[in-house]
Amino acid sequence: MSQRPAITSVLDGLVDLHVHSGPSPFPRRFDHVEAAQDGARIGMRAMVAKSHHHNTQMDVLAMKDRLAGVAATVYGGIALNSTVGGLNPHAVRMCLRMGGKVVWFPTISSGRHIECHPEDGAFPTTTVPLTLERIDIVDESGELKPEAGEILDEIKEREAVVNGGHMYPEYIRTLFQAAKDRGITRMVVSHPDFVIGAEPDLCRELIALGAFVEHEVGMYDPEGTQKWAPERLLAWIEALGPEHTVLASDFGQQANPKPVDAWLRVGEALLDLGLPEKDLRRMVCDNPAYLLNLDA
Repeated sequence: MSQRPAITSVLDGLVDLHVHSGPSPFPRRFDHVEAAQDGARIGMRAMVAKSHHHNTQMDVLAMKDRLAGVAATVYGGIALNSTVGGLNPHAVRMCLRMGGKVVWFPTISSGRHIECHPEDGAFPTTTVPLTLERIDIVDESGELKPEAGEILDEIKEREAVVNGGHMYPEYIRTLFQAAKDRGITRMVVSHPDFVIGAEPDLCRELIALGAFVEHEVGMYDPEGTQKWAPERLLAWIEALGPEHTVLASDFGQQANPKPVDAWLRVGEALLDLGLPEKDLRRMVCDNPAYLLNLDA
């Protein structure tokens, strides 16, 4: 009987599309450089720094000198919430043309998120007082707003990733249909069973449009705040297929462990449950590398 490689070998070359390093108005455990440096423990190839509040590509460029000696490549992106002007094509254009890779449609400003996390302390409290406005991508008749289409055009031109954010599942479907109509092939729906509420059948509809379904290993880390059972994650992988699945950490918050520790624990748990090593590597290395166009 052959011995399984160490989990660090299985994860080597990992690409994390969802790291909540700082700076951020939400309390963060470390900054983007420190997150990338820690990724060396598992041979991390690349990561995307996500903020709900600002364009992180400018952070990455400001940290260029510190990142020069780090093996992992760090990319930024922009989440289309109130603090960047919502559906703001100008902000998206700057982010992507400065090297950003991901556009998250409304997360904390989406109607779905606000329903799940009203201002009651259920979501991390910001370190400074901020305002929040609901941002919808469709008009009163249910049609995609022109500015959302303009943003998709920019994403298409730059070969970036369109992420459905924390929106209602039907809004994500409308967005991804419009993306497919434009020839966009890099689409992601994050944590369908957290906030969003997208059942497997609806996820299959999104997959048919060309989307990948991203699950967050942080939610399955026994040392994290969610502590979901890894069997639940395996069931999702088996239902939708590793070829359509991406795993990301969604960690970096001050109250949670470091992303690498979650990767080690949850990756090992999935292998113990019988997930083939090749499937794990596909979800943490190959699929996210395709989304970021790393091998172009």
